[in-house]
Amino acid sequence: MHVNVEYGSEGIVSTSGDVYSFGIMLLEMYTRKKPTDAMFGEKMSLKSWVSQSLDENKIIEVVDAKLLRREDTNFSGKEQCVLSILALAMECLINSPMERISTREVVARLEKIKMTFLRTTKDAKDGNGKQINEY
Repeated sequence: MHVNVEYGSEGIVSTSGDVYSFGIMLLEMYTRKKPTDAMFGEKMSLKSWVSQSLDENKIIEVVDAKLLRREDTNFSGKEQCVLSILALAMECLINSPMERISTREVVARLEKIKMTFLRTTKDAKDGNGKQINEY
C-alpha cells in the first residue's frame, strides 16, 4: 500500500506537512474514502484515484453522492465548486514540499472558491423561476 508519510517525517513538523495533510482531509471529506480503504493499494491511491477523475472530467464518479448529484438544483455551480476544491487538494498533495502551495495560498484559493460559488448560487433560480439561495 502506498501511503505518503509526509507529516512529521524524520521528526520535522512543517507547514508544508500541514498543507499535505489538509489536502488528504479534503479528499476524504469529498469522497468519503480514506487512503487506507480496501480499494486502494499498490496500483491506486486515494490521490491517484481523484487525480484520474479530474483528468478525465469524471469527478461525479468519485465525489460522495450526498454532496453532488446530477439532479441537484444548480448542479453546474456545485460541480464547479467541488472541482475547484479537488484541484486545490491536488496542489496541496504535490510530492515536493518546496513546490507545494503555501497555507496563505490555500486560504486565498478557498476564499476565491467560496466567492465564485456564492455568485453562481445568488443568480440561480429553480424550475419555477423562484430565486434560490442555498449556501
